[in-house]
Amino acid sequence: MLASHGTFHHVYDFNEFHLPFGIHIKLPEIMGLQLTKYMVLQLVAALLVFFIFRGLVSKTKGGNPVTGYFWNFWEMLALYVRDNVVRPVIGDPHHHDDHQHAHDEVGTYITDNSGDHAHDGEVGHPADKYLPFLWSCFFFILFCNLLGAFPWFGSATANINVTGALALIAFIATFFYGAQMHGPIGFWTHMVPAVDAPAPIKIFLVPMIFVIEAGGLLIKHGVLAVRLFANIMGGHTVLAVILAFIADAATSGAWFIVMPGSLAGQIGVGLLELLVAFIQAYVFTFLATIFIAMSLHEH
Repeated sequence: MLASHGTFHHVYDFNEFHLPFGIHIKLPEIMGLQLTKYMVLQLVAALLVFFIFRGLVSKTKGGNPVTGYFWNFWEMLALYVRDNVVRPVIGDPHHHDDHQHAHDEVGTYITDNSGDHAHDGEVGHPADKYLPFLWSCFFFILFCNLLGAFPWFGSATANINVTGALALIAFIATFFYGAQMHGPIGFWTHMVPAVDAPAPIKIFLVPMIFVIEAGGLLIKHGVLAVRLFANIMGGHTVLAVILAFIADAATSGAWFIVMPGSLAGQIGVGLLELLVAFIQAYVFTFLATIFIAMSLHEH
């Protein structure tokens, strides 16, 4: 009933947009597929990511520095994810502790001005090949979260189906990159570390460790979906409940006390929601980076 009255319009999906004054914009059905509000908002988020970063790329062509507060803000976020998440967490998957990096003169590595290593004469960091996917995760989730700050829109990430699909894509990426490094079978077998034990014990331990590790990998990606969904939905639910206090007190003398308190709570929780939008995009990307790193490196 609350959903039908629009109280929780930020956390429920509809096949129409509910606007003020009883205006409803019905979404069409395309080839038997009914468009919903969250579908449209995900498309909006994807288009925002595409156009903003296409513009940012055009600004950096020719090695020119990015200027302007708007463009510097997005560049700052992209560089933060690269320098504080992806590169430190993934590192160099080809490097092993049992041997040192080859010297520059043999051509295995070269070093750019920032001290990062590259393979076979490529400038950059070995982990940069995973940046397109992880950047896409971060900024798409961020825009989905931020769209919920606009009245009568909503956060697509407040829907478990959306976050479940994102977690599934993260799992596919983990398998894909791990299979590139170790092979499709090696992706699974390298989960089990070398067990220095007699053969009878190994026969018992190895399958048990594999089940634990493989099951843990699936559970970890499932938690990705639940964590993002729960945080975004919970925040918008709190906002809806605080606003509902005003309507509930409309016919009582307490309205003049409840109304300013509810508005103050709405502003405070709304600001907190803006912070949560960035934090949850960061957490999802950080954990996805960890899972990819686990699939690349030896156990």
